[in-house]
Amino acid sequence: MAPSVQQLTALVTAGSLVSLMGCSSPQQQAQGSGQNGEQELLLVSYAVTKSAYDRILPKFVADWKAKTGQTLKINTSYGGSGSQTRAVIDGLEADVVTLALGADVLKLQQAGLVEAGWQKELANDSIITNSVVALLTRPGNPKGIRTWSDLAKSGVTVVTANPKTSGGARWNFLGLWGSITQTGGNAQQAETFVSNVYKNVDNLPKDAREASDVFLMRNQGDVLLNYENEAILATRTGNLKTPFTVPELNIRIEGPVAVVDKVVDRKGTRKAAEALAAYLLNEPAQQIFADEGFRPTNPTVWKRVKARFAPVKRVFTVADFGGWQTVDATFFANGGIWDRLFSKSR
Repeated sequence: MAPSVQQLTALVTAGSLVSLMGCSSPQQQAQGSGQNGEQELLLVSYAVTKSAYDRILPKFVADWKAKTGQTLKINTSYGGSGSQTRAVIDGLEADVVTLALGADVLKLQQAGLVEAGWQKELANDSIITNSVVALLTRPGNPKGIRTWSDLAKSGVTVVTANPKTSGGARWNFLGLWGSITQTGGNAQQAETFVSNVYKNVDNLPKDAREASDVFLMRNQGDVLLNYENEAILATRTGNLKTPFTVPELNIRIEGPVAVVDKVVDRKGTRKAAEALAAYLLNEPAQQIFADEGFRPTNPTVWKRVKARFAPVKRVFTVADFGGWQTVDATFFANGGIWDRLFSKSR
């Protein structure tokens, strides 16, 4: 049986904390500093970024040590972006957040944790990665799924994460909606199409990585909607046996970074936290993001790696929907379009 809307909105977990450089006591985490001048940071991110940060963070730690002489321990927490945002609001003491969408950072701003104007603190409006929505299918693509419209066909089972807990799922939703409204269709036509797609969804995993596991490891569904970087990873590991499709009309997925001002000022970690945020836009980190399947936002790195990625003829952005405040209020707030469509599709 599919879970109710109430059950789905309760699926909020912070993800597990993993120490990059050894465990630390709660007292050290609270103070932000350990013995011998060591300092700790907590990076909170969304599920599919872990492989990139496993490579980036040690490089930053070494760079910081060389520049300042200080040893850093960086703890990490991964999970659905919506879940992670709620966890930070509820007290998870993140120094830096790299979430799946700007709307989640705006929620931290509204909660008084991040200062207004965070977008302008770094280049590119503090967007550190781009991506697009990819369609992953079974070997040989037996259902012939190649375009957005194919997802609404009778007999097709779709896997996508839950927009209440997953930033990636919200991008999927906007990609579906925009495939109609950005090609001349109206809101009613978009609602009908998206409702038909979600009628083909059997379950809603809590985040993008769990959605990949449902499709690739548990062999559920005919097609998976997910980040392009997840499709690239699945191809590289051999878990995906057939080429994935990137629709030529697509949404530009934008992943932001922000320093959690209220936390760093209390812990005394602002300098290191700001340095980490800035480092994520530098070439070494951007190259690793590219290697892990994300589209880098650094122009130099993008020029170097652009040929690796599927061509997209036309992209639309969240700005085409009026920006994140409008999107959240219209689509994802309690009682919004998502809740209405979900109840209809069940």
